[in-house]
Amino acid sequence: MDVMELFFVWLGAAVVVFYVIKIVSFVKMFYSGVLFLQPASFFTSMGEWAVVTGGSDGIGRAYSFELAGRGLNIVILSRTKDKLDQVALEIGQTTGQKVKVIVADFTEDDEYEQIQEELKGLNIGVLVNNVGILPSHIPSKFLQIRNLTQRITEVINCNVKALVKMSQIVLPGMEKRGKGVIVNISSGVACVPSPMYTMYCASKVFVERFSQGLQAEYKEKGIVIQTVAPFGVSTPMTGYLKPNLVTMTAEDFVRTSLKYLKAGDKTYGSICHTIMGWILQSVPLQIIHSERMQDCLREYVNKRVGS
Repeated sequence: MDVMELFFVWLGAAVVVFYVIKIVSFVKMFYSGVLFLQPASFFTSMGEWAVVTGGSDGIGRAYSFELAGRGLNIVILSRTKDKLDQVALEIGQTTGQKVKVIVADFTEDDEYEQIQEELKGLNIGVLVNNVGILPSHIPSKFLQIRNLTQRITEVINCNVKALVKMSQIVLPGMEKRGKGVIVNISSGVACVPSPMYTMYCASKVFVERFSQGLQAEYKEKGIVIQTVAPFGVSTPMTGYLKPNLVTMTAEDFVRTSLKYLKAGDKTYGSICHTIMGWILQSVPLQIIHSERMQDCLREYVNKRVGS
């Protein structure tokens, strides 16, 4: 067997292994209820409280309601007190759980001393690092983002620093007790370099790598750390996209994604979003990165926002 023949044999074997792994991953997602069965007391066994950043809207709000429904008291953090108070009232009336409100603007630098003080003494079993912002709601090339210098600081503070600092605050208690869950919200678009959302996408890649490294460091301590990377979810950030086959309501997405908490250090949160991730990664980057594709994306979002 010559060198070229051997090369193609190994290449073919690698392709087969790659698709076998994909098929196994899909089967694991499809049979999550059996393979990753969680007892009803799973979340309450982690601790008494769940902390959710960006908990007044969208996916964060949905996590807050879902975890309260599973027996946890909730701490919700965001920068708008009126929204926080309203959500706290609704969670309390709906579930009977305690809700603590912390007003925090994660685009700023100096919020964490206050947050740490507010969380002191709480038995925190679950942390959901959900808070995040787009540099611009209209897809834009990097240098075309309005108030770029300010937006750079805000995106790094909110999408990157908040994740790290909240983990620094909550993780020691979990390590001491030998149990806990940290869910870090990334984005499906981070699976490929995404022009027009370059800074946002890069910040979400940080979320994934930080989470995966942290899980490797603390898995033996009994702590589950997972990245969840959704595609279409109907939230304020996405302009309340109409739910359909691939766009889920925040409530449905959260409920589904929690089934895969033990499925690995990263999940897309649902079967349909997993398939979307595979498809997107199969598209040649020359197509995704073409000027025509970038123009189409901007036109599509402009029309949707305008409507």
